[in-house]
Amino acid sequence: MKVQVRYFASLREALGPHETVELAAGSSLGGLRDQLIASSPRHADMLARSRALRGAINQVMGDDSSPVPEGAEVAFFPPVTGG
Repeated sequence: MKVQVRYFASLREALGPHETVELAAGSSLGGLRDQLIASSPRHADMLARSRALRGAINQVMGDDSSPVPEGAEVAFFPPVTGG
C-alpha cells in the first residue's frame, strides 16, 4: 500500500517536504519509521530512534503502535515548545 509521508521543521530541511512510500499492509507508525530509517543514511540520521519525534496519521497524533491505513498521510516532526 502507498502512504504519503510529510516532514516538518528540521526534518523538512533535511529530507524535503514529502515523499510517497510503499508500505506493507498492517504496518504501524513505528514500522514506517523503521522502514524510513533503513532507506538511506540521511533518513537514518534524521529519524533515528534517539531523536525525540512526534508522528501523526491523517492529522491525528499517534504512537509507534498506531496502525497506518492505506492512502494515509503520515507526518513526522520534532516536539514543539512555546513561550
